[in-house]
Amino acid sequence: MAGETAAVIGKSVQIRGEVKGQEDLVVEGLVEGTITLSENKLTIGATARVTANVAAKDVVVQGHLQGDIHAAGRVELRSGSNVNGDIRAARLSVEDNAIFSGKVELDGTGDGGKGAGSHPPASAVSATSAGAQFGAN
Repeated sequence: MAGETAAVIGKSVQIRGEVKGQEDLVVEGLVEGTITLSENKLTIGATARVTANVAAKDVVVQGHLQGDIHAAGRVELRSGSNVNGDIRAARLSVEDNAIFSGKVELDGTGDGGKGAGSHPPASAVSATSAGAQFGAN
């Protein structure tokens, strides 16, 4: 995979329906529906408006996402991102000035949720975040 460039959904592109693929994907436009990249990385760019449930190996959010995220690996909420939905992943990174509202379930087993019903998650948090300060009681 090294050296390969990701597929891009450009700023002016609008997709309504199901997006599936077997390569890394960068979304800069509008997507409504579902995005599934089981073995690859999904990047939701700063100009993106995504209303979809997403499933990927790794997910990086820089723009706006309304929907649930399921990642076998890492989810990164970058500064300026706005996510409204639940996150289920092995690892989560939240930068300052990321906005998040939803539940987080971290499954540190690295199996991406396979067999998750047989053991409890490493962490479960319900949160509303502004400035990446969430879960404080």
